Amino acid sequence: MSDFLHILDILRPYVAGIALLSGGVIVLIGASGVLRLPDFYTRLHAAGVTDTLGTLLVLLGLILLSGFTLLSGKLALVGLFLLLTSPAATHAVANAAHKAGLKPRLGTVKSQAPGEASGDPS
Repeated sequence: MSDFLHILDILRPYVAGIALLSGGVIVLIGASGVLRLPDFYTRLHAAGVTDTLGTLLVLLGLILLSGFTLLSGKLALVGLFLLLTSPAATHAVANAAHKAGLKPRLGTVKSQAPGEASGDPS
């Protein structure tokens, strides 16, 4: 049994590193989605989903690094708070934008040929 616990102590920093790296990559993907997506609602969706998942993975990595301490309990409470409030905040912002009359962009984005003027149908 002590050999198993010793192996877990050796693997814990590696698993924590994987969780931290994964969370960081997910947050970067969400940031690129916010920059590249065409309208407010799709940008909000990219930010909301990736913010929640990326932050929770980063917190999981920090919990694994801190071990079984008071700090890990505090980090778990922060994660629970974010898990409950981040989707609700995203929904509230989207609902406020909808009530303010912001319409989503419908249709597809057509690529322009080189030299074609924007807004010129001919």
